[in-house]
Amino acid sequence: MKENPAEALADVVLEEWGRLTSLLLARFRRLDLVEDALADAVETAARRWGRDGVPDNPVAWLHTAARRRVLDRLRAESMAHRKMPLLVVEEAGRDAVVRADPGDVVEDDLLRLVLMCTHPALDPAAASALALRLVLGVSTADIARLFLVPEPTMAARITRAKKKIVTAGIPFAVPSAEVLPERLDGVAQTAYLAFTAGYAPGSGPDAVRVTLAEGAVRLVRVVLRLRPQEPVLVALLALMVLQHSRRSARVDDAGQIVLLPDQDRSRWHHDEIAEGVALLSSTALVGPIPVRAAQYAVQARIAAEHATASSADETAWVRVVAHYDDLIALAPSPTASLARAVAVAEAYGPRAGLAAAEGLDAQLSHSHRLPAVRAALLERVGDVAGARAAYGLAIERCANDAERASLGARRASLPDRR
Repeated sequence: MKENPAEALADVVLEEWGRLTSLLLARFRRLDLVEDALADAVETAARRWGRDGVPDNPVAWLHTAARRRVLDRLRAESMAHRKMPLLVVEEAGRDAVVRADPGDVVEDDLLRLVLMCTHPALDPAAASALALRLVLGVSTADIARLFLVPEPTMAARITRAKKKIVTAGIPFAVPSAEVLPERLDGVAQTAYLAFTAGYAPGSGPDAVRVTLAEGAVRLVRVVLRLRPQEPVLVALLALMVLQHSRRSARVDDAGQIVLLPDQDRSRWHHDEIAEGVALLSSTALVGPIPVRAAQYAVQARIAAEHATASSADETAWVRVVAHYDDLIALAPSPTASLARAVAVAEAYGPRAGLAAAEGLDAQLSHSHRLPAVRAALLERVGDVAGARAAYGLAIERCANDAERASLGARRASLPDRR
């Protein structure tokens, strides 16, 4: 446990938010009260831990503080309405958990919470956003960046989804084996977004959030035990472990980002690379597969090209471009087009990459990644003034401290000429 109270609190929130949410929901069944109570507990912890030090069991401290807050609210409601709360719970004793037939379920708190959030009664995009917020504690601002929408828009979507859970009476339970397959696409999308948030934090000081990414991997492994031949889960796990295999080389000892060409490949987790490559050869991915599974499989093949190359120079960039062409044919998106432009620059030169990135400004108007890519390519063609301006725009848009520092260093290293 970290001694710094702020860092310790941040770690607990990142690692345990979903489990705390699920424990409180299992006891109280009041989503509105649970989320407010957890937020209040974290706010209180920020004050008290800084004054009194980090408690021996910070997770239990937050759970107790949030539980007491919910009970206070329930008592206040009871007094205000002159009646008992709608739900009476045991104050002492074990946490209650809603379950379907025990033979048909996996008893995992996070899975139960994700399945509630990704109920088919909810809009799929709003469901994934809600799961990111409740299960893994991703900030609304970061979720908005993942979905490429303004933060107020995303906040409104999440609020509507929470209200829908209450008004539709969506249960906090793992569904039966017959119903579970209908939920897998939503679970996979949620895990994918969480993993993306771990390796591309929209805000905050961290270059990567490995714990968040590991939570997403764990979630997929849990569900895959139920459906070991489910194409969407096999393809997604392949993608995740291949990307996750580079975690130890992504950041240097000073916490600065290390770009892929400069990473020490001996620090990659080669057992996970082997697992990912093997998953791509699984019989679950042979023959026609659902579109979502195909998207993950193509991205996993791109990751495999990087993971299995002996160096950046040995990467088969022409094949990478072809994989991106396949991905865009399956699911066109501005982020995929930008990634393809980077691959085109490596395969055919920076001017070709700049041309491939044309036309993306309107779709990526809030993203720092487009001007960052453009700056790097302009630098390679010798347009120092253009590169400096593009780096400036990227820095202005970037809300992540580590990325902003990296962009600033790259801009500062430009030669002093026009």
